Amino acid sequence: MSSSAKKPTMKDVAREAGVALGTVSNVFNNVPVGREYKVKVEAAARRLGYSVNSYARGLRAEKTYTVAVILPNMVNMFFARLADELCQGLARRGYRMLLATTQFDAQAETRCIQMLRQNMVDGIIGLTYSTGQFDVEGMPYVSIDRVLSPTVPCVASDNYGGGMMAAERLIALGCRRLLFLRIGSTVIGETDKRGGGFAAACGQHNVDCTLKRFNDEGGMEPLFHFLADSVEAGGRLAYDGIFCSTDSLAHQVTTFLRRRGIGVPEDVQIIGYDGTRIFFTEEYVCSTIVQPVKQIAESAVDILLNWHQSRPSALVCLPVFYAPGGTTKEEVLPGGQ
Repeated sequence: MSSSAKKPTMKDVAREAGVALGTVSNVFNNVPVGREYKVKVEAAARRLGYSVNSYARGLRAEKTYTVAVILPNMVNMFFARLADELCQGLARRGYRMLLATTQFDAQAETRCIQMLRQNMVDGIIGLTYSTGQFDVEGMPYVSIDRVLSPTVPCVASDNYGGGMMAAERLIALGCRRLLFLRIGSTVIGETDKRGGGFAAACGQHNVDCTLKRFNDEGGMEPLFHFLADSVEAGGRLAYDGIFCSTDSLAHQVTTFLRRRGIGVPEDVQIIGYDGTRIFFTEEYVCSTIVQPVKQIAESAVDILLNWHQSRPSALVCLPVFYAPGGTTKEEVLPGGQ
């Protein structure tokens, strides 16, 4: 079509597809229609070169069809995969994603919330760990992994149950001197429940358990010093089973121990949390409690886009499962299955 040619309209698409104009409108506004009609309309639009003017559509509906997503960074593989799933989930519903990485900075988070107040975005999905205080009461805001208030919905995996699952798996594999390691923000969130679940399961089985939590401000050195001090005479670690709060931490602990001649999983078995996979092979980076990242993203998107129709419970808790990944004494199946 030349630049001077008349651009096709929704009426043209309706005529080409042999359907009513209202059907075309429903398809492009993500209103459910029969699959046969949807296929006809989309095929007709492609033939005519028709595309939706999302800006004009937004003006008519008083929406931007844009959702801001706040994440600490994109270096952490869990955050990166979550961003990808959120982007896909929003795109399937006709929305764009505006990604903001805050590096745990409260001011950066506040700037994103100002965008919502100024109607520059239709809502926010936020995974935040800063100590900043911000008011999102009554605003279309969905939190991930952090309950901000009883009226702000939060989506998370079953962190407490995952902690119990990790302890029970290590105990079943013969471990009797268990350790929980966490390094992270001082901000209280759902992820803190991982250690609580781990300790509860150890108590139920009358197994010794040590919980060690480190702030991320000191980096990894304090944690490494603790591990070095836990090496007994003869080079044996004082613990034979370790649950790390994240896969990233589990990987770093595994590397540290192996460099000191302590075998993983021969001498100590390690389980992480998240379900992080290795590039290309799709195998898990360690034995892990797998978070349902796709379901977390889908739930957050559904809650946000149905904000004015329903009010979900303050916490939506999704199930996790265990997967072996080479840092426990189990066979690792191909492809990390």
